[in-house]
Amino acid sequence: MNGPEIHVAFAPELDLFVPQGRRGRTTEVGTDGVSTLGHVVESLGVPLTEVGALLVDGRRVPVSHVPAAGESVAVRPVARPQQVPGAPLRFLLDVHLGTLARRLRLLGVDTAYESTDIGDPALAARSAAERRVMLSRDRGLLRRRELWAGAFVYSTKPEEQLRDVLDRFAPRLLPWTRCTACNGLLREAAKEEVADQLEGGTQRTYDVFAQCRDCGRAYWRGAHHEQLDAIVQEALSLRGGQAG
Repeated sequence: MNGPEIHVAFAPELDLFVPQGRRGRTTEVGTDGVSTLGHVVESLGVPLTEVGALLVDGRRVPVSHVPAAGESVAVRPVARPQQVPGAPLRFLLDVHLGTLARRLRLLGVDTAYESTDIGDPALAARSAAERRVMLSRDRGLLRRRELWAGAFVYSTKPEEQLRDVLDRFAPRLLPWTRCTACNGLLREAAKEEVADQLEGGTQRTYDVFAQCRDCGRAYWRGAHHEQLDAIVQEALSLRGGQAG
């Protein structure tokens, strides 16, 4: 783009995506008089999934706005908590976010996860077909127009990833109700129903079990329960201690 110039300033929250030389200041960007403002913003490195309000000379405009010479553009981050209209809040995570997927499921959040790399087109198509918010650190994937909705996962640490997703979307939490392996719903189960999955020590020690309605996996409060419960309690504390 080397036509009429506009002036673009990004909010500090978007610095991760902005080239070093454009951070913290207004920069001049050439336009072609045809491309939308959304296209211009993405060409500067910022996925539209991370963009909230677009202000042109102080007035809010849609991403379809075609900028004119001399306009001043302020790019704001997504407001939190983010509203995703038109569908129950559900997520889809790519192959790199397995731990985050298991933790969201632990909290009872409907979370689909691809354990193999099925490719960006297939992920985007599933997001659209199932109306799931795509969570990823792949900026190229988040730029695909087929996505139902998407969000960049800012941290590489699972505990920080979880806090960020909970803060951004404020999903309903129903801990201990989903299978962390397949996302199916759990039901109470008698010991006899899951006996074939239990070792001798577990059979003697535990009496309360749950089982996944979909894959049949058995659950009980075993050696790792305290660690998992700490994750649950921290998540609930972010919601004022309330589930649901």
